[in-house]
Amino acid sequence: MNDQYDLIIVGGGPGGLTAGLYGARANLKTLALERYIPGGQLANTELVEDYPGFESILGPDLAAKMEAHAKNFGLEVKSADVTGIRCEGDDRIVETDDETYRTRAVIVATGGSPVWLGVPGEKELSGRGVSYCAICDGAFFKEQVIAVAGGGDAAVEEAVFLTKYGSKVYIIHWRDKLRATKIIQQRAFDNPKIEMIWDTVVEEIKGGDKVESLSLKNVKTGETRSLDVGAIFVFIGFHPNTQILPPEVTRDENDYVITDFHMQTSVPGIFAVGDVRQQLARQVTNAVGDGTTAAIAADKYIETLHDKAKAAAV
Repeated sequence: MNDQYDLIIVGGGPGGLTAGLYGARANLKTLALERYIPGGQLANTELVEDYPGFESILGPDLAAKMEAHAKNFGLEVKSADVTGIRCEGDDRIVETDDETYRTRAVIVATGGSPVWLGVPGEKELSGRGVSYCAICDGAFFKEQVIAVAGGGDAAVEEAVFLTKYGSKVYIIHWRDKLRATKIIQQRAFDNPKIEMIWDTVVEEIKGGDKVESLSLKNVKTGETRSLDVGAIFVFIGFHPNTQILPPEVTRDENDYVITDFHMQTSVPGIFAVGDVRQQLARQVTNAVGDGTTAAIAADKYIETLHDKAKAAAV
C-alpha cells in the first residue's frame, strides 16, 4: 500500500485537472490517476470555441495548459488504470492494476464511454472503418465517403470536421431534425460536402477486411437500402464510467452518479464530477465548475476528519 494521500482524483479530464488544481492549492497532498493521457475528451477534440477566455483553442492545447497549471501548484499525476474504490473506516482505498493507494477523499472524474449501435458488423469492423473518434481516425479516410450516425452536438461537429478528409459525409439520424445546437447545425447545413439522411437507422455494417457499405432502414416508411461508405463514425451518446465505484454509491436509472450540491455522492468522502454524474449539460465548463466545487468540498470534508481525530485523542 502506498503512502497516504489527502485527495485522490480518478480521471485527468477538465474536471479532474481542475479538482487537482484546487486540491493542490489548498495544500492537500493530491494525486490524479489517469488511464490514458491527461485531458480526457479534450485530447480528442479538435477545436474548443466555448471555453471562456479563448475564442478558439485546440483541445489538446487546452488540456496541456490545464495539466501544466495544476502541476505548477503541486498536483502529482500518474498513469494508472483504476480498478476499484472501497471504504476502510474513514479512509478511501483506490485500487489500480499495479498499486493500491490510501486517501481521505476521492473525486471521481471518469467520464463516459461511447455507446455502440449494437448492429451486426459493428464489433467485427471496429478499428477497420468503424470509429468513435473523428480526430483519431479521420485522416485514414481521405477522399472516401464517410457516414456519421447521430444528431447531437458531437455527431454534427465531428461530421463537419470529417469534411476535411472525406469526399462526402452523410449524417444519419433517426429523427427528422437534429438535436445539436443551432450554430453547430448551421455549419453542417452550409457545408456542401454534408448530406442529411433523415428518419433512418443503421441496421448492419458490411464489409470484408474493412467497412464497405451500410444497410439502412427508414423508420417511417420501412424502406431499406444500401449505402456505400468507407467508414462510419458513431456518436449516439455514451455511458458513464461508474464501474469502479462501490455499490453503495447511488446512481440513476441510466447509471449516472447522483451527487448533492457539494458534488458528494451518497458515500461520504467520495465525490463525482463532470460527465460521470447526473446533470443537464455535459460541457467543459460544467466539468471545470464541478471540479472546483468538489475540491473545495473535499477540503472541508478532510478538515472534519482532522477535527474528529483531535476530539478522539482528547
